[in-house]
Order: sequence, then C-alpha cells, then structure tokens
Amino acid sequence: MSVESRRLLISALVGLVIIAVGTAGYVFLERWNPLDALYMTVITLSTIGFGEVHPLSPAGRTFTLLLVVFGVGNAAYLVGQFTRLLVEGSLRQVLGRRKLEAQIKKLQGHYLVCGYGRIGRLVAQEISARKLPVVVIEKDPEALEQLEKDGRLYVKGEASDEDCLLAAGITSAVGLISAVSSDADNLYVVITARDLNPDLFILTRASEERSFKKLLGAGADQVISPYLLGARKMAQTILRPAVSDFIETMVHNAAGLNLAMEEILVTPDSSLKDITLLESNIRRDLDLIVIAIKTAEGRMLFNPSAQALIQVGDTLIAMGQRDNMDRLARILGADTVTTPRYHGLRARTRACRVDPATKEQPGRSNGT
Repeated sequence: MSVESRRLLISALVGLVIIAVGTAGYVFLERWNPLDALYMTVITLSTIGFGEVHPLSPAGRTFTLLLVVFGVGNAAYLVGQFTRLLVEGSLRQVLGRRKLEAQIKKLQGHYLVCGYGRIGRLVAQEISARKLPVVVIEKDPEALEQLEKDGRLYVKGEASDEDCLLAAGITSAVGLISAVSSDADNLYVVITARDLNPDLFILTRASEERSFKKLLGAGADQVISPYLLGARKMAQTILRPAVSDFIETMVHNAAGLNLAMEEILVTPDSSLKDITLLESNIRRDLDLIVIAIKTAEGRMLFNPSAQALIQVGDTLIAMGQRDNMDRLARILGADTVTTPRYHGLRARTRACRVDPATKEQPGRSNGT
C-alpha cells in the first residue's frame, strides 16, 4: 500500500472514531437517545447548518466546539487526501502513458509479443535476458497489472488491431511472437502484422495441428505448438537424458557456463564471405565449432565439410565460448550476436516456410 493510501485509510479510521466519540458524548452529556446523538454528530461534522436536535447545555456546547475543531479538521483533511489521490493518480497515469509511448517510438529493431499469458511472459523474459527490446500488446487487466510490475513496455489493446500494432512500432520491429490463446486470434494477428510489415519475422503458436497450414498461409514464418514441443522435450529427457541436458546447457546456459550455441547470419559486410570453412580459420582462431550451415536457399548442411563455402545470406550455427561467438558475429558483419542490427538482417533473410505435414520446404529439396 502506498503512503498516500495509508494516510487516507488512517484519516478515515480517525473520522469513524470521532463519530463514535461524538455520539457517545451527546448520549452521556445530554442524555439523548443514540439516534439523536448520531444525527447531531453527523450534521455537526458535515457543517450542514441544521438547528440543534435538542437545546444544548453549556457542557454540550463546549463538547460541540471541540467536535467541530477536531472533526471538521479531519474531514477536510480526508477530502483533501482523497482528491489528491484521485488527481495525482490520474495525472501519474497520463504522464506514465505518454512516457511509455515516447519510449516505444524511439525503438528500432525490437520484438513484439502479442499476449502476456504464461507463454508470452516467458518469451518476453527470454528476449529481455538477451538485452533486446520488447514491446507487449495485451488487453487483459490482470496481465496489464503484471506488465506494470515487470516494468515492460506495452500497448493496451487487441493484438490484431492495426492501431495497436502501429503504436507498438511494428514498422520498425524485426520480429513478432503471437502467443494469444486462440488459433483464430493468432491468425488475425499474423494477417494484420504481415500486411503492415512484409519483412517482419513472424512466429506464432498453434493449439491444433490443423491450424499450421492456415497460419503459414496467412504469412507466419514459423508455427510452434507448445504442447507438441513439451511432449517431445519430455520424451527426449527420459530417452536421452544426457543429450537433453547438453542441449539445455548450450541453449539456455543452464549450468551458468560461458558457453553458447548460436546462429549467426553472414552479412554483405562479412570478411569471411565466399571462402571455405577451412580458409575461414574459425576453429583455429576462435575455438568455435560450426555444427551446421543453413544456406540462403533454406538448405541445412549438418556437420559441414572443411570445403563448405560460406556465402552471404547463410546462417552459421556454431558452438563455443560466448565471447568468441560475439567476435565471430562481428567478423560476419554484426556488432554482437544479440545486436538489433544482426537480428534485423536475419529477419530480412526470410526463413523458408515448412509444411508441418511433409517437413519439406516448398520448391526446394530437403537435402543435407
């Protein structure tokens, strides 16, 4: 409870005590019945100006003077505190909203998270942990309170509303995660977002497998089912616990090690473009292992040979020390792995859409 609210509560309690004392005083001094005593106390404290209920004795008049001094003073303080709380609260809300909007307008290369439920909140936490800017779009009052507590930038409203997406800076964002609970709502979000920003990388969740094709057809780059991922994770943990622990450690740094598994885009500014892995000396100079290359055409090369060619638009999937990973990112044309500039380039190199039924990329072979 805030200091202002506490003061308001104390003043209200004092007011109730004064009313009780005033009623008891008239009953004791003037021998009035409780209802007349309460009525006299209330009209005295409210300064309405009605006449006395019964003629007052000298002691009763003295008591009334004291009641006016203490009671009216407390009532005035109570009204003042209440008015101040209302005015300052509204003013603070308006100023806070304007400050929030100004911060969002300045963002470049940020991510939008639509929906701040259990999944949306975790997604926002993961992105923020990488020092990347996040803006959340949410309409639920409870979720908005949680956003305030978490100190996140947010826009209040429907995630499928063009005005809300524009207010969240979708035209300058590099990625959008639609994590609302309904597949139909996710579909509207994807359609609207793709129309507003054709270069945006869009990731959405799906509750039902039959929604995958619709969401991909609407413009989503990737569709994920939390239930399917959870089931696969549980199965892998029980069947291959060591492999599962290794992946968890590398991807999420669960053991607190300075290790990472990252994907880094080869940009036109890269000094390693159009040369082989052997000639790049990535392993020798940076002590990093390139475990796969995703070509600009969408083909995945697992355990690439030393003669594999590094080209602009390729994505290197490497493993090793995080500091060395940032060095490789700079060599490949990004400041660091987590820089918005890098993520913007990756978003513009659109991922190939995969049909969940065939696991193949339209128009391309699924070769390795």
